[in-house]
Amino acid sequence: MTSKLAGTAALVTGASSGIGAATARQLAALGASVALVARRRDRLEALAVEIENAGGTALAIEADITDCAQAQAAVDRTADIVNISSIAGRVAWNGYGVYNLTKFGVNGFTESLRQEITQRHVRVGVLEPGGVDTELGSHNTPEVRGELIDPFYEQTKVLAPEDVADAVAYMVTRPRHASIAELWIMPTDQA
Repeated sequence: MTSKLAGTAALVTGASSGIGAATARQLAALGASVALVARRRDRLEALAVEIENAGGTALAIEADITDCAQAQAAVDRTADIVNISSIAGRVAWNGYGVYNLTKFGVNGFTESLRQEITQRHVRVGVLEPGGVDTELGSHNTPEVRGELIDPFYEQTKVLAPEDVADAVAYMVTRPRHASIAELWIMPTDQA
């Protein structure tokens, strides 16, 4: 455990799996006290125990952040907000219309939020990874996997949730005067 984020608290939504869990581990390893928020209490509690066994501090909060009252109850005070979107918010992917639209919405929401609250000394940023291997991939139809996903995976070293967590840690550990407005991370060619 390092102390780069000692004395800070991090609220990580979607912390019960994938990118959220990896981000919580990374921020705790940097010294932040981590509030883990998601709907799956059993996974949250297991992750809290894992973080505490590694010397960190974690609190499991079962909440559905799509419910405004539950989200408000989970949030006390935040110094940095990093919304994780996707490069799909900027580049349309055939067969992923709804996904593209939601990521475009996250980008727009983040920009609006940034304009509304930056004067309160709260930094707001969006992280737009491209090509991350998450649970979302298990929902693809065989046709979509064969036409779009598999060829991409064959040519590319796909990002892991831990790569996204590293990028979030990079954003929130920047000096307070530095902007965290936007960061793209992309997979690399396999060659």
